[in-house]
Amino acid sequence: MIKKRIVEILELKGISKENFYKKIGMTSANFRGSAKSRPLNSNAIEKILAEIPDINTEWLLTGEGKMLKADRADNTVAYGINGNELLYKPQSKAIERFWNEQEVPLYELDAAAGLQTIFSNQQQNIISFIKIPDLPRCDGAIYIRGDSMYPLLKSGDIVIFKEVRDFRYLSYGEMYLIDYLLDNDDHLVVKFIQDSEIEGHIKLVSHNTYHKPKDIPVSSIRAIAIVKASVRLNTMK
Repeated sequence: MIKKRIVEILELKGISKENFYKKIGMTSANFRGSAKSRPLNSNAIEKILAEIPDINTEWLLTGEGKMLKADRADNTVAYGINGNELLYKPQSKAIERFWNEQEVPLYELDAAAGLQTIFSNQQQNIISFIKIPDLPRCDGAIYIRGDSMYPLLKSGDIVIFKEVRDFRYLSYGEMYLIDYLLDNDDHLVVKFIQDSEIEGHIKLVSHNTYHKPKDIPVSSIRAIAIVKASVRLNTMK
């Protein structure tokens, strides 16, 4: 993701990519194919920040906030390498918003093995990126399987999710992606969550009425994320 943001700001500023990669000790090969997902070391990041001093460090590392530091009053001028002045003036609010939209990583579920694995190593098993206007902040996306949420969701749809780190903030009635271990079996499901009558449990409810609700111990949950959006392809061509 950091590499994607580097390319984005180089294109915005009109900076030669090859020259810039050379300055930070890399080549264009480091920004292509599977190499895109390999994390940068601290030395490379320090060089990037030195070459583009007006880049917002938080945006570079996390994607949060503005691309450029808000230290210029009108935010219409940015500076390139070695102080070369480049004009940056968005033609409209829509274009400015487009530049700051997030790209959500789409993960290969078979390689990732589970939601817990995705959260513990977010730079691996990425097969593509999804960009949707005005999408709330999300952590990733995966293809789903099965028919338990049909017709709301069907096998092959993509769900886009946000990690929930504190179970106290679960919202009953909302749709979640749940990774849990029960009876030595791994489960990764998309369900509505409701309060359970059994203490220390939550109730997993399907949209498809042929699937019965199921109570599981909260202690069995390894990772959980709220579903923020879904994508359906009606045709492959």
